[in-house]
Amino acid sequence: MPETMAAFPFWVLALDYILGVIMWTLIGRAAMNIFLAEDSSFFFMRFFVRVTNPILKLFRPVTPGFLLEPLVPVYVAWFFFMIRFYLMPWLLGYSVMGMLSFPLESEIAGVLYQMFGGN
Repeated sequence: MPETMAAFPFWVLALDYILGVIMWTLIGRAAMNIFLAEDSSFFFMRFFVRVTNPILKLFRPVTPGFLLEPLVPVYVAWFFFMIRFYLMPWLLGYSVMGMLSFPLESEIAGVLYQMFGGN
């Protein structure tokens, strides 16, 4: 984990973490929508809907009309994935970032490895 922090400037990690949280929140909304309606009173679903609605409205002009409504959050999450995987490394001047393409997920995987499998 410390090598991830040393490899990138703070602003890069902060930007990636923000984009990653947005991406995973959109995916979480789509996953919750499999089991619950969007107007459900369950507090997690209300949170996902309230947090992601402004993002979905922002991306409405580029969202195809033929897309099923429950799949729209996954479609928008794909944009955040593409920004994190392709645009950020290109803007930073890296040809390939490899395993460090997703610092947020690298940190989470490192913590899980330390908790359950490693030293």
